[in-house]
Amino acid sequence: MKNNSGNEDRRYGAGRRAGGDKAGRGAGEKGRGFSRRSAGERSERPARPDRAEEARVRADRAIIPDEIREESGQTDRLEGKNPVLEAYRAGRCVDKLFVQENFHDSGIQTILREAKKTDTIVRFVTKERLDAMSQTGHHQGVIAQVAAFTYAEVDDILKKAEDKGEAPFIILLDGIEDPHNLGAIIRTACLAGAHGVIIPKNRASGLTAVAARASAGAINYVPVARCTNLGTEIDRLKDKGLWFVCADMDGKRMYDLDLKGPIGLVIGSEGEGVSRLIREKCDFTAAIPMKGEIDSLNASVAAGVLMYEIVRQRGL
Repeated sequence: MKNNSGNEDRRYGAGRRAGGDKAGRGAGEKGRGFSRRSAGERSERPARPDRAEEARVRADRAIIPDEIREESGQTDRLEGKNPVLEAYRAGRCVDKLFVQENFHDSGIQTILREAKKTDTIVRFVTKERLDAMSQTGHHQGVIAQVAAFTYAEVDDILKKAEDKGEAPFIILLDGIEDPHNLGAIIRTACLAGAHGVIIPKNRASGLTAVAARASAGAINYVPVARCTNLGTEIDRLKDKGLWFVCADMDGKRMYDLDLKGPIGLVIGSEGEGVSRLIREKCDFTAAIPMKGEIDSLNASVAAGVLMYEIVRQRGL
């Protein structure tokens, strides 16, 4: 489902950048001042910083990913070669790895080999961007975002349903990038009796500290699994007897669909909804009746509405 808050986030980000430029202009005007100085005083004035360099640093700070900006000061971010390498050796789950581009170092190459083994998402960025992201000032060319909680396997979710003697009820998220939305969905999934949540590795928020806080503790009770390809995972679960329904404004009214039995509910990204390829793999598309002047719900709200329609039909 589309998410108005996603649009607001983008506007907010643009506003901050515009504000930064305005502040820079104001500082420049103040620097020029109206008081007259002698020629000697003017000659002793320190040289101005390189404005091009300042602009480049501001730009790098502006494009820091939201999940890194929001995790400022949290313990689910590691900086430096040794901490990151030891995290891999200890078996910690690394969601994303930010590596300085064109940085040839044997320690970095070792980390990249470990990242390849675990299929970690690697992003090569400029040194200025890493400097802006760093909280310690000693990133040594690498920053890792590690999961605040351990991921489950999809089979663990199916086992949970089997142990309860219930038909599987699974939530699949197609590119939910806002950790607040992820946490809110996990919280509702817990209360609605869903057996687990599946998220893709790419273009999606991971189990960050922000997501954990937004889940209000539900993250301790709802297994969350990651998959490389959501479409492939849907096909595999179909072979195990699950049916799939996705949220789509052009779908059939949710009240008119049979949502009982083993089912997977697919919720799309905040900005674009469920992707075409995933939508085509679903057996049904469900629309939420809406009467207001705006045409979309926040992704976590839409997920909650549809989850509880499934709860109603299943008689849980």
